[in-house]
Amino acid sequence: MHGAVVYLGPSLPHEEARTICPNATFLPPIRRGDLLKVQSYGVEIVCIIDGYFFQDAAVGHREILSLLRSGITVIGSSSMGALRAAELDTLGMEGVGVIYSLYRNGTLVSDDEVALVFDPENYLPLSDPLVNIRCTLWQAQKKEVISEEEADLLIRTAQSIFYPERTYDRIATILPLPVRDRLLTFIAESGVDQKRLDAIAALERVRFLLDKE
Repeated sequence: MHGAVVYLGPSLPHEEARTICPNATFLPPIRRGDLLKVQSYGVEIVCIIDGYFFQDAAVGHREILSLLRSGITVIGSSSMGALRAAELDTLGMEGVGVIYSLYRNGTLVSDDEVALVFDPENYLPLSDPLVNIRCTLWQAQKKEVISEEEADLLIRTAQSIFYPERTYDRIATILPLPVRDRLLTFIAESGVDQKRLDAIAALERVRFLLDKE
């Protein structure tokens, strides 16, 4: 392998990712120990988007720092990548996207914000990550679909639900029926998939760096 490797799963389908960054090699969500093999690949760029949190050991800080010390560019975005970039950007890791910025400025603090469950065969998301719920509710409030008080209540409700069971349908049950229907219609038409948007931004950054070489 040469050029770049990207660890990607539920944030964006691999097929779509290849149309954005055709010269990258796409691998499954990252686990602890995966980066130990990367230096033998001869790549210049490693992009971490998705990774395992609670189902398996998460990628370690030392693994990333080892790549940085060897001169490999490491980019993080969207999910596990955003979390690690916010922790390691002062040591050379590059963060991309809104979610990275929200972790970096302290708006988000918990791994739980980006956690979700997904089908291990095709990476299809089976729950809604809290960060997407937040961004969607912020937008719904801005568009006056719900009030500030309703948005706050919905976010607190989402936080109280174990991440594999978080869905928009479940948290919306606390609302009166007319408001619930209005919100669910808004989500279906205009819901914010921030993890997807940040994954695309990271792949565009990787493509830009590869094109410079």
